[in-house]
Amino acid sequence: MSEQTIALVTGANKGIGYEIAAGLGALGWRVGVGARDEERRGTAVAKLRAAGADAFGVPLDVTDDASVADAAALIEERAGHLDVLVNNAAITGGSAQMPTTAGPAVVRAAVETNVIGVIRVTNAMLPLLRRSPSPRIVNMSSGVGSLTRQSTPGAETGPIAVAYAPSKTFLNAVTVQYAKELRGTGILINAACPGYCATDLNGFRGVRTPEQGAAIGIRLATLPDDGPTGGFFDDEGEVPW
Repeated sequence: MSEQTIALVTGANKGIGYEIAAGLGALGWRVGVGARDEERRGTAVAKLRAAGADAFGVPLDVTDDASVADAAALIEERAGHLDVLVNNAAITGGSAQMPTTAGPAVVRAAVETNVIGVIRVTNAMLPLLRRSPSPRIVNMSSGVGSLTRQSTPGAETGPIAVAYAPSKTFLNAVTVQYAKELRGTGILINAACPGYCATDLNGFRGVRTPEQGAAIGIRLATLPDDGPTGGFFDDEGEVPW
């Protein structure tokens, strides 16, 4: 990739998203820190800059059309193109997710952020990505989105979650559809499984650090031109669908 590599990471003010931004910044990239909360976004940018990263804030609510359009316009103004998009922003949808008792609103909220938000941001950024010599899109998914793991007796896939887990399965399916449409364009798009990381998304119950979880996102963001597309990967290799 060129020396002026530009990346946008959504949900980058904390957790895995922040660590992805930090990792890409450490490579000398210019990194847009996408986040809704102005104070947290500013704090994250300041911390990244103090560590030597060329970071800038991008006000971004992935559930809002106008916010996403404004984010694309900001990157257009600041950089003129985009090399890497990391769709990291996500919600769990809440803790009570038994399918027989969770209301449709819980599922709808998770899908709106974790799936439709990814589609919204990706489509808004595609014109900028098409200007890159080596564009990459990374969708931060989860091992709970694997239907193979979910349906394997005895496999550890966390609690029953009718909103969060299926939203990640949906995201994986969406990733495959993008890969099929974009095949041959040079745009590589893959889903990443960071593992069970200790973040506020799970009440810091995870067994991996956000920095460990960020590693697969960084690896997929820096794939060579002959790298895979339409896949689902963790640190050990391909994750079964």
